[in-house]
Amino acid sequence: MMEQRKGRRLILFPLPLQGHINPMLDLANILHYKGFSITLIHTNFNSPNPSNYPHFTFHSLQDGISATEASTNDVVSLLSLLNIKCAEPFKDCVRSLVSDDVSQEPVSCLISDAIFHFTQAVAESLKLPRIVLRTGGASSFVVFAAFPLLREKGYLPIQETRLEDPVVELPPLKVKDLPVINTLNPDTFHQLVENVVSATKASSGLIWNTFEDLEQSSLASLSQQFSIPMFPIGPFHKHNLAIPSRSSSLLAEDQTSIPWLNTKPPKSVVYVSFGSIAAISEREFLEIAWGLAKSEQPFLWVVRPGLVHGAEWLEPLPSGFLESLSGRGHIVKWAPQQEVLAHEAVGAFWSHNGWNSTLESVCEGVPMICSPCFSDQKVNARFVSQVWKVGLQLESGKLERGEIEKIIRKLMTREKDGDEIRVRVSELQDKADNCLKQGGTSYESLESLVSHIFSLETFNFSHSQESVKTVV
Repeated sequence: MMEQRKGRRLILFPLPLQGHINPMLDLANILHYKGFSITLIHTNFNSPNPSNYPHFTFHSLQDGISATEASTNDVVSLLSLLNIKCAEPFKDCVRSLVSDDVSQEPVSCLISDAIFHFTQAVAESLKLPRIVLRTGGASSFVVFAAFPLLREKGYLPIQETRLEDPVVELPPLKVKDLPVINTLNPDTFHQLVENVVSATKASSGLIWNTFEDLEQSSLASLSQQFSIPMFPIGPFHKHNLAIPSRSSSLLAEDQTSIPWLNTKPPKSVVYVSFGSIAAISEREFLEIAWGLAKSEQPFLWVVRPGLVHGAEWLEPLPSGFLESLSGRGHIVKWAPQQEVLAHEAVGAFWSHNGWNSTLESVCEGVPMICSPCFSDQKVNARFVSQVWKVGLQLESGKLERGEIEKIIRKLMTREKDGDEIRVRVSELQDKADNCLKQGGTSYESLESLVSHIFSLETFNFSHSQESVKTVV
């Protein structure tokens, strides 16, 4: 049963990318279930559908992001632009919310995505506590926090001749695993990371969509570096809430995936999806297609429009390719991923290793084939294959049909490696389930988060008139 309203309002501000919106909305549902009223500020760019969340209040920002700017392939430029263009409208929106005398529910705090680093200065100017949501894993954040050291030691910027060198300060990472993003402005990227880390250290707390048993050593390392309370309360999507689950997908989900899976034997299907941003060449696309075909395993493949450079959708596939599979392959533009991974027919997930996908796979006990593209995906993939040992990594440069066929067979057939991986991921699945039960680590951490929010000084407009006036 949902807890009674606590008479406190929280302002949440998600970054408008699919992998960031989903966990923020999950967190909003969790905190609403714990009795808080939720106000969600969002950009016009990639805005969520308010009708899916009638229990929240929504406020839209005029972010000023043009269609051209929004469609850029340079993620770093987009993130930097969002931090600049959202600053003024966000400040005005929060100022009006906290000074709303009509509301009977004082604003307890702001919870913003870590990448919106400018929100720390806004919160401080309004004397409003800011808690950060980091939507990625703790393991990758350890690396981001170490960027100054990595530059000092010469690991960054990455040199092609050093890709296979170990990063001795951060085992088991190699130089090629460092979470960089290809951009025209590498200095801008390093500045963005530095701003995110410093604004997080200045915040009133840090929420993680992870759990202790998965990332204990990384969480311990960050607790030593950051003198703020941390709350690993994940996996968010597995919290048992008395709220009907609604999709927050920005893309239309193809519902034919589940009926197709219903026709396949247990643990037989390879599910393939590289997320909402990654793009591949036509050559890579064809090698994936032929590798899947040659593996002779059934496969459900998400080919997002725009996934293949220079193609709308499936045009590069050879004529008659799908027909030749005799129903063994099913290709969709987007799939209801959590439902797919929970389906008994799915035996492996070939993933780009975004954090949400990695966590969802662990939670359903599905072994992974790792093909990271950029940023934290590289760290996640190395941890999946070398630390948790619940998947196999398809190393960059090996996206070739023979290698693909070999790694699928290794994971899906009764080889020793595949069997051991299945045992380990099943054990992690049990730990993910248990941490959310009463007395579990994430359950207790959520209780601590609720207490922490109440311990923060409630915003009192009458005592903060001057600070509101002085926001620049």
